[in-house]
Amino acid sequence: MKYIVEHMEEGFSEWVILEYSQIIRDVGKENLILTSLPSTTTEKDIPKRLLDMGLQWTTKECIDLEFDGKIINRDEIALLDPAATTDLIPEDKSKIEYFLLAGVLGEHPRKDRTGILREKYKFLGRRLGNLQMTTDSAVRTAQRIIDGTKFEDIKFLDYPEIKYNKYESTEMPFRYIVDDNNEPILPEGMLELIRKDADQSIDDLLIDE
Repeated sequence: MKYIVEHMEEGFSEWVILEYSQIIRDVGKENLILTSLPSTTTEKDIPKRLLDMGLQWTTKECIDLEFDGKIINRDEIALLDPAATTDLIPEDKSKIEYFLLAGVLGEHPRKDRTGILREKYKFLGRRLGNLQMTTDSAVRTAQRIIDGTKFEDIKFLDYPEIKYNKYESTEMPFRYIVDDNNEPILPEGMLELIRKDADQSIDDLLIDE
C-alpha cells in the first residue's frame, strides 16, 4: 500500500519530522511520498534526517504522480477522511492502491482541514473511526486494516495521559494504537520531545518551528 501525504504545513516542525520518520519506519520509504510542497522547494528545504531516511517528495499534486512508472488512477486513491461516511474495511484492499492523507498537525478541537482535499479532489473517502489521530497513527491503523484486521479489533487508547516526570503529565488530544503493554505507540523521539518542552502546551508543540 502506498501513502501520499499532501504536506499542508509551512516548513517542518520537530513534531512533523518525528511523525514522517516513523511512517517511513513503519511502511518503508518506497511507500510514502509528500506532495504539494511549495513550488520553490529544493532539497535544502527538506530536513536532513528525512532525506537520510530516503523520503520521497515533490512539488506536484497527488493527481500528477507516477509510482514505479505508472500513472496513478484516480479511482485507486482513497482519502482518509474523518468526515467520510464509509469506514475502511479489509476488503477495500482489492480496490484501493493509494491512501491520501492531509499532512496537517492536529488541532483540538479538530478543524476540518482535510475538507480542503475532499472538495479539491473528490476522491473516494474512507473513515478511521470518529476521533482525531496523528498522521503516523492514521497510517498505522490503515495498514493494519488493509492487512486484514477489522477496525473494531484494533486496540486504541483515546486522549492518553503522558507522564514526563514523577509529578507532571500532559494529555494528548488524539487516539493512538497501543502496544503489547497497553501503552500508546508514539513516534520514536516523541516522548523525549514532550519531556524537553514540558513547559509548552501541546498546541505550542504542534506549531513549533
